[in-house]
Amino acid sequence: MDPDDDQRLEAELRRTDDLTSNALLLIRATGIRIGECIDLPLDCLRQLGQDQWALHVPLGKLHTERLVPADIQVRRLVARMIELRAVSPPGCLPQCEGLLLPRCGSHHTLYDILRRELAHAAERAGCSSVNPHRLRHTHATEMLRLGVSLPAFMQLLGHKDIRMTLRYVQVTQQDLHREFYQAHQNAAQRHRLPTLATLPAGDTLRADLHGVRQALAAAHHLCEMYRRSLPDEVTRRKLHRIDRRLLAMADQLDHITIAEK
Repeated sequence: MDPDDDQRLEAELRRTDDLTSNALLLIRATGIRIGECIDLPLDCLRQLGQDQWALHVPLGKLHTERLVPADIQVRRLVARMIELRAVSPPGCLPQCEGLLLPRCGSHHTLYDILRRELAHAAERAGCSSVNPHRLRHTHATEMLRLGVSLPAFMQLLGHKDIRMTLRYVQVTQQDLHREFYQAHQNAAQRHRLPTLATLPAGDTLRADLHGVRQALAAAHHLCEMYRRSLPDEVTRRKLHRIDRRLLAMADQLDHITIAEK
């Protein structure tokens, strides 16, 4: 999806703020299939460790289940859906009591409702035609641009066959060409580290929460740049785990900052 359309659609879905619109935002935020979203249980969030959460996606299209990382945005969406679900109109099927998305008809009926509401939201937002699977594609494209490795990307999407995953990679061919030519332009300075944008020119780190947050952002940036330059996959994975700890620390600092305001 075009980035401008993506932003306009997200704003419209957040403005609507009903159970259906939040379900569509959840699809966009996690890349899960529409059928997987419909079948999510009420207790779909799993805590894996301190500040580590995942969305438990049950058996779906390919008869597999998986855990999709759930950041604060995803957790808020699920919490909001539970709130809205509590005030949903009565008459839902008894067998749907344990599902995050209650329904008064069949699985296919809810599928059609989600597709129809997404089309209406896109029209209100002035976006081009969109369907739930395009939300999944947009999430996938975003993950690739952020540097998610192909094996991790394959697991995130719940694919069994790498050929299925490669269909999503084709979405970012434009990005690949841009980065390829950019890499050639930087060939003369292969070992040059990019200038960090965390500190303004002439500024120094301060001994406060803001200064610590800037230092963590710089460490995250350098760690990621170094990781991408290494050919050894084992070392790359270790650095990825370190990088995740840095991000978790940054997330904790954000919570402290909010609490002190």
